[in-house]
Parts: sequence; C-alpha cells; structure tokens
Amino acid sequence: MDLNQPIDKFPYIGPNYLKKLKKLKIETLKDLFYHFPHRYDNFTNLKKISEVKIGEEVTIQGKVKKIHTRKSFKRIFYITEALIEDSTGTIRSIWFNQPYLQETLKEGTLLSLAGKVKSDNYGLLLSNPAYEKIKKEKELKHTRGLVAVYPETEGLSSKWLRFILHLFLKKYLNEVQEFLPKEILKEKRLPEIKAALLNIHFPKNKKEAEKAKRRFAFEELFLIQLIIQKQKIKISSQKAPKIIPKIEYIKEFKSQLPFELTEDQKGVIREILNDLQKNIPMSRLLEGEVGSGKTVIAALACFVCAKNGYQATMMAPTEILAEQHFNELSKLMKNLKLKIALLTSEKAKILGTKKIKKEELIKRNEEGEIDILIGTHSLIQEKVKFKNLGLVVVDEQHRFGVEQRAKLLRNSKNLDTLIPHFLSMTATPIPRTLALAFYGDLAISQIKELPKGRKKIITKIVMPSERKEVYEFLRKEVKKGRQAFIVCPLIEESEKLEIAAAKKEFERLQKEVFPDLKLGLLHGKMKAKEKEKIMKDFKEKKYDVLVSTPVVEVGIDVPDATVMIIEGAERFGLAQLYQFRGRVGRGEYQSYCFLFTESTAKKTWQRLNAILTAKNAFELSEKDLKIRGPGEFIGKRQSGIPDLTMASLTDIKLVKEAKEEAEKILLKDPLLKNYPLLNQRLKEFKKEVFLE
Repeated sequence: MDLNQPIDKFPYIGPNYLKKLKKLKIETLKDLFYHFPHRYDNFTNLKKISEVKIGEEVTIQGKVKKIHTRKSFKRIFYITEALIEDSTGTIRSIWFNQPYLQETLKEGTLLSLAGKVKSDNYGLLLSNPAYEKIKKEKELKHTRGLVAVYPETEGLSSKWLRFILHLFLKKYLNEVQEFLPKEILKEKRLPEIKAALLNIHFPKNKKEAEKAKRRFAFEELFLIQLIIQKQKIKISSQKAPKIIPKIEYIKEFKSQLPFELTEDQKGVIREILNDLQKNIPMSRLLEGEVGSGKTVIAALACFVCAKNGYQATMMAPTEILAEQHFNELSKLMKNLKLKIALLTSEKAKILGTKKIKKEELIKRNEEGEIDILIGTHSLIQEKVKFKNLGLVVVDEQHRFGVEQRAKLLRNSKNLDTLIPHFLSMTATPIPRTLALAFYGDLAISQIKELPKGRKKIITKIVMPSERKEVYEFLRKEVKKGRQAFIVCPLIEESEKLEIAAAKKEFERLQKEVFPDLKLGLLHGKMKAKEKEKIMKDFKEKKYDVLVSTPVVEVGIDVPDATVMIIEGAERFGLAQLYQFRGRVGRGEYQSYCFLFTESTAKKTWQRLNAILTAKNAFELSEKDLKIRGPGEFIGKRQSGIPDLTMASLTDIKLVKEAKEEAEKILLKDPLLKNYPLLNQRLKEFKKEVFLE
C-alpha cells in the first residue's frame, strides 16, 4: 500500500471533494494524514442538562424530544430548533440555515451535542452546537474530548475532515512506516509515527496532542537539518581556490574609497579574507543593517579574488538591485582596471564598453575575460558558464534556497578540481533560532555599526487624526528639494488586490491630497524595464513622491528621499518595517519614517513601539520572532514550510536538538545507507519544501 497514491483512488473522494482537497494541497493519502489541526476545541466538560451554566463550553447527551424548522422573522434564513432531554431536564438547541436537520435528527434520536451555553427570553439554549448521533460511546469524534479543528476551505469542514481521517486512519494506519531512527525516538522520548498520527488527530488529552505535535515538529526540523548538513559536508569535502589577500591589494582598493571603513567592517573583512586563504570553500552569511556597507565588503572580496586570477560573481534577487550593485562596484573600481559586467534577463553591460549582446557577454565570461559578473537569477542558467570561478556573492540570502546556492556554485569549468567560495548577504537580521534552522551550513558575520555621519531616522506612529499634518510635512520637505515614499498596506490574500488598492490610493493621493506634486506608482506586476524606468525617474527627481506596494522593500537607493510613510503599518512584520525605513536616510539630510495605523489594539502598539525603542535591527529581529513568529523572515507565502515547523522555529531547544541529531547521524553514515526509509523520506521532503 503506497501512501503517496493520489487521494482520488480512495473511497468517498469524488471529483467535487477532490477539487476542494487540492485547494488545501491534499493530493495523496500521506498529505491527508499530514494535514494537522491548527487548534483543538475542548469538549471534555460532559454535563447533565440540569448542571449547565450560561457561558460554559459543555458536552451534553440526550434524546431529541421535538424538532421543527421555521423561517426567520424577516424570512432571510431558516431556524431549526430541537428540544433535547436527558434524565435531569431539557434544553433547546438552535441551528441556522440547516433545514435538512429536521429529517436527519428525527424525534427519538440519541445525540451528543457540544457548544456554548447561551440564554434568551425563553431560557437556556445551545446555539449552533456541534452534534453527532450516538451509536457507540467510544466512537464519538466531533463532540467529546479534544476535537481537532483544521485549516479549512469552502465546502470542506473540519467535521468532514475528522470523518474521513477517522475512517482512513482505521483502515490504513498500519501501512505507515516509521522512518526516524529508533535510537532518536528513544533518546528524545518521541512517540513513534503511528501513535503520533492517531494522537495529533484524535487525542485523548492535551498531553498526548502536545507529544504528537513535538514529534512532527522535530521530524520536519530534523529533515531540514539533514538537507543543510549534507550540503555542508559535501562542500567541506571539496577543494576551493586559495585566494591570497596581499597587503598591496588591500591598500590599492582602500585608496579608492571616499570614506573610512568602520571597526565592524574591518572585523568582517578579516573574517572573510581569512576564509578565502583556505582551500576549504568559504560558506559565510554577512548580516548588516540597510546602509551598513555590506556592498563595499563584497566588492573588496571580489577585487582580491580577481587579483588572484579568479572570476567573481554577485547575484541579487531583483533587476533593480543587480543594476544598483553594478553601478556601485563600477564607481568603487573605476580606476582599478577590472572588467565588471552586468547580466539580467533584460540587460547586458560591460563597464567602459558601449554596447554588447547577451550572447557575446556570456561567451566572453566563459573565456575568462570578465573579472566580476553581476546579475539576477539569469546567472543560474545552464548557458552561463565561468572559466575559473573563485567567489560567489549572493545578496538578500533568505530569498535563495540551499539548492539554488548549490546550482550557482556548479556553473564553473574548474569544478572538477576547485569549487568557489560562497558569501551571502542580508539586511534582514536573522534571529538565532532561524539562523540555526536554515543557515546551519553557514558561518555568520555581523555589522552592527552604521557608517559615521549617518543620521538616526526619526520614527513616529501616526493615528488617523494626524494624517493631514504628516501630508503637510511631506509637502514642506518636497519644497526643500527632498523626496518621499508612500508604501501601501500588505494584503495577504492576493497580490492582485494589493496592486488594485495601490492604484486606487495613488489616484486618491494625486487628485485629492497632492495635486501640486508629481507622483509615481511602483508595483510587483510591472515588467522589470518598467520598474527600472520608474526608479530611475524617481532618482532623477522626475517624481516627488513614489507610491508603492511592498516591492520597495529591497534594494532601492535614493539619497534625496527623506520621508517614508507606511500605510497599515500593523500588517507588516517588524523586520519588514525596518527594511522600508532603511529606504530613507541614505543621504546627508535628516530623514523621517511615519507608521500609519488605525488599530488601537494593545499588541499592535507594543509591536510598533518596538521599532521606536530597539537599539538595532538584531534586537528588533528577536522581538519580531517572539511577537509575530517566523513567517516574516522566511516569507510564508513563498515557502512550502509546514505550519507546524513554522510554529516550532521559536523553540531554540528543539532546533538545536534536530541539528545535533542530524550531525550525529551523518557522521556515522553520510549516505544514510543503513537508514533506507529515512533516505527515501528525505528525497520526498526535499521536493515538498522551499529548499529547492
């Protein structure tokens, strides 16, 4: 019996249910078994009817004495009312818009009902309770004990999911094979898989449910760690070019800089140059706030690499950011006699060369003529090859998975002998648990210090009544020759809705608020060329204000922008708000960030105040993890990480245990030859999650 069989091969799953299950990403029997509850209703409070009190969540059992259906006073919906009796009394039960219940629950039917006790002019009642017919007391699954509540979709209720899971677990549970090593289960006191599946869906008590959840959270973290640690072993067993940072190279590079390096930058440079001298490939993550000078460090590493006769490449997540890096490196190295090139899906450029076709640039790069190649995902294409790649730099690391990084490292002709060093950079500070969970294959360097002379951005939370004042302040800044960003709220459900809302807001601002100013609009569905043109025009002051969806978060550098307004600030994570704020304050002028919110909720204000009080982005990222959870850092929309793993990423003890166990097992058996079931599950898991 194969649990990976399509779900429509099983009874009770017709075309109608198949469509709905697909919406929940349930396509196989295994997917169904792993569709875990996100909470439990507590129906452990079984009471006699005479004992129930208003406001209590209770379960009662009794017979249907009477049942009838009527239309509501305004004839908008149906009301079905039943009188339930047990040996101690009677209570009314009311359901809305379920007229079929009159036929289903006939007089004399023995029922179990669970819900909240309410009262009206006619006495106590249960409003819309969960119900099921009593055949055998032991078989109750919707109204007794802890009752699982699942992520649902229209037409697919938790009740139906419980019914189908109860049926299928009874029939097929014995086919599920344990793949976690016995020694780990024993040492970590984790339930084996069959017991865990039963107890996560139909727990007898809270303790059982928690144990099962812990097992599956550990399982998923352990599989993630196996992928990461295998990659680490693979890389550390390979040879990398020795890149020697001669003192004259460092002096030559530093002589071009119009500023002094900070102490933090110097420390990180030492760590990187130390790694480059080894013949084991460097795998390092460089964390630094927006504007902390990560690009200068990457540029120096690329320069030293080129001076040693090797090529370097830098990959960025967007065309705008790739071009920005190309311009920045071109400026920093204009007198250093290096061939620097840009390759994106839209552009091909070589510093100091007028025009070049993409094919020509790719050919010249393969022949080793290009010293530093900067680009987007285009660099991962099969046809992009390097003659002797020595260093790979990836910006905004959290947007690229382990496999993508490996793919980039494979694109060099000298791979039979040497594999390049790897440096990755992010402006989103990654909390310790997430770093352990997802970047276990990387050493971490941090820049906490901002360059000298950088002014602190003044940040304020703004209520609706103060909106006009902020708009007036923005207008005054524009009169001084400054510019502003207005970021529209995040709409989780759909990017389409987000764009529609941004367009509407853009029109409102242009017509009603700033008819005298020049406004531009930027959103994620625009073509790369269109986005670049808007950003270029904004930088060249053809617009005073740029209205944008959250796409503005990464990689936009406009020195004259001094005002950042964030609409619906409560909808963003702190890490994201921090990124937005970092779009201003890039030049010499005092900058301001205004967080617009209509929320009066205590938790919202607690979160937004954290951005005002946090000393740096690293402290803020830890707070964000505690308040909002890990989805912010990984991007829940993009990743395939299961919710249970997502929730357990705040449990540093569990993350550490998973990492240690993965390291232990791979030390004994790097190819997992003695663990065939684990190896098979690992292959499946790799396809399921974001790490591809």
